[in-house]
Amino acid sequence: MNETLWTARPIEPAALNQLRDTDDAGRACVPYTDTEGGAPLRCCLRPSATGERIALVSYAPLRRWAAKTWARPRAYDEQGPVFIHAEECEGPGERDGYPFARPGALRTLRRYDAEGHIAGGRLLEIPEAATEAFDEALGEAFADPGVVLVHVRAVEYGCFQFEVRRP
Repeated sequence: MNETLWTARPIEPAALNQLRDTDDAGRACVPYTDTEGGAPLRCCLRPSATGERIALVSYAPLRRWAAKTWARPRAYDEQGPVFIHAEECEGPGERDGYPFARPGALRTLRRYDAEGHIAGGRLLEIPEAATEAFDEALGEAFADPGVVLVHVRAVEYGCFQFEVRRP
């Protein structure tokens, strides 16, 4: 198994329960049956399987984190589309490496300080040695003592992939 140095965090269960009713843009959740599979599920950090009930919802990860920490992200608050299971799931299981780490994919690692302001970032083209590349990029991010969390996003669509917090 390819161990990671950092923990990729899925969307928290309480937030998922809310998103399965009304998303962060105020829209009702509309579940559907996935006929193709492969949608990146942020609840369990794995691709969906054909036939699973999923939903595409708007999610504001920084806003939700800020509400718990009293941070004030202001203009850095953003929301975007994420796939989740339509019903409660077991969450992430054991996995090899970081989620959604397909070689050749482009990711941006956005660093945030305790106020929720962007404190830098990095573009990562995922190589074959994906775990090592993520470990290095996250290590670089957390080498700055002001960085408290990192959001990993897909460059192509800007979709939130997962979050890593300072241990």
